[in-house]
Amino acid sequence: MKIGSSNVHCINPECQRPYPQLWGQKFCNSCGTPLQLLDRYVPLQRLGSGGFAQIYTVWDEKTQTEKVLKVLVENSPKALELFTQEAAVLSSLRHPGVPKVDEDGNFQINLFNPQPRQLPCLVMEKIDGLTLEEILEQYPQGCPEKLVLSWLTQAVEILQELHKRQILHRDIKPSNLMLRTFPATTLLNKGGGGESRLVLIDFGGAKQFNEKILRSQSGSTRLFSSGYSPPEQVIGGNVGPATDFYALGRTMIELVTGKYPPKLEDPQTGELRWRGGINLNPELADLLSEMVEEDVRSRPASSTIILKRLAKISQPSPKPDFFAKIMQAIRQAIAGGMQALSKTTLFIVQTIFRVFGACLITIWTMVLSCIGAGVGTIAGYILAYHTILGDRVGAIVSDRLLGLVPNTNHFFGSEIVLFAFAGLGTAWGLTAAGGFSQQRRFVVASLMGIIGYGFSWLMLQLITPQDGIEASAISILIAVFLLTLGLGLRSHQIVYAAIASFGTAIVFALLINFGFSPTAFLFHSTPNKWSLLLTILFFSLAGLFVSFWLAVSHYLIVPGLRFFGWR
Repeated sequence: MKIGSSNVHCINPECQRPYPQLWGQKFCNSCGTPLQLLDRYVPLQRLGSGGFAQIYTVWDEKTQTEKVLKVLVENSPKALELFTQEAAVLSSLRHPGVPKVDEDGNFQINLFNPQPRQLPCLVMEKIDGLTLEEILEQYPQGCPEKLVLSWLTQAVEILQELHKRQILHRDIKPSNLMLRTFPATTLLNKGGGGESRLVLIDFGGAKQFNEKILRSQSGSTRLFSSGYSPPEQVIGGNVGPATDFYALGRTMIELVTGKYPPKLEDPQTGELRWRGGINLNPELADLLSEMVEEDVRSRPASSTIILKRLAKISQPSPKPDFFAKIMQAIRQAIAGGMQALSKTTLFIVQTIFRVFGACLITIWTMVLSCIGAGVGTIAGYILAYHTILGDRVGAIVSDRLLGLVPNTNHFFGSEIVLFAFAGLGTAWGLTAAGGFSQQRRFVVASLMGIIGYGFSWLMLQLITPQDGIEASAISILIAVFLLTLGLGLRSHQIVYAAIASFGTAIVFALLINFGFSPTAFLFHSTPNKWSLLLTILFFSLAGLFVSFWLAVSHYLIVPGLRFFGWR
């Protein structure tokens, strides 16, 4: 390349005619910006933009080599903070897997046109090669396992160095992993020879962390890459080494499958379904699955642990014994038989099993919620009308509501105990069933059941007419909405709560309209046996309808929302 005959590019983002400038000129003809930075770096051409910055190729007259110049063009405090953070991180690292920054490569240029300002600059080595995103284009069905295993090992070694210095990258994805190689075709032609070396680039989102106080951090800057960043980073929560492991795991899964990670998510649960249809070492697949667990505690704790497992995976497996050969032959025969089935037949069979399983889970949940509601109602009845607890609670509630309820004869304070325990029993039954991908938080669900049903009773006393359909429907809606929020559903909690509460309230409004009297709302003294049976039936039906509408939300509404992009 004849540098002397090349044109020069002005780096002023406001310049009206930044290119071409003649070689040897000190300042831009259009805006007067210096063209020889620090009397050493000459910008040759613009490579592109990333985040808040623009990237240029520069000629280093001191070393007579090409390098990369990153210029911050976004004029905001946050952009300057991230740029300064990246410069500090890269300047402190000396690792072959991280771009090397020149000793005096972090500087600022004074601009005067169109207005005075300083332009932060960062000069680092130029890495010749392809990003893993570009390499993946050559393997639409997924990259070979040997390549992925090598890249994963090198990436973890880089993270080990970063985490040892208490630095998180926070933006790992295929486009930020580059192979330092000779001609760009070397890797592809040789199948990933030993001459290539992985480099982690773009440290604009890097962050310092402290292991000792990691658990007590109040959160982090909400910076993430959709499809790769873990949940705790997306919501701006606490981040740690496991945050980088999650993004790296999703990156490697994309390289193995050839598919963007969100396209592999189950529409119902959001979990990755990626292991079917690919030939991959089971131990490597298990490691990647652990790295992308939503729960931080389920991911590998450190880079050292991952590297030990990778070393074990890389070792040649011993020759199988006679029994292992027989088992392998059986597995191959089964796999061959499964492949013989047409995709349509297999899809139909899988759909039938999924529908059957969904029906079983729904029925089981409905049964347990009915039983829980009935048992809770009985327990609440005994406490409310046959123990001193009911008398004391009734007296306290009646006293507090004396000035709120227009006609105090419309309520009997002990009823709130019956309602509260009916909510407790319903919540316990729903949680014990464990359906709909809930986290089974017994204590939280029980408290929300008590609060929801107790608050619904209170609202019932404040709404007139007391025995009207509107009052009953609103009371049921409040009870179910609060109860559902406490179940610990993994996503779309508001959607579940809205569908379950409105659906249950509408059903009961119709029942009441056709003569089903909510006897539980009419107690003014100790109920008789017939009233108690109707009360148990009422709350049991409430639990049954809540379970039904939760199933509708889980198997129909939420998957539909995920399909249309609401995650």
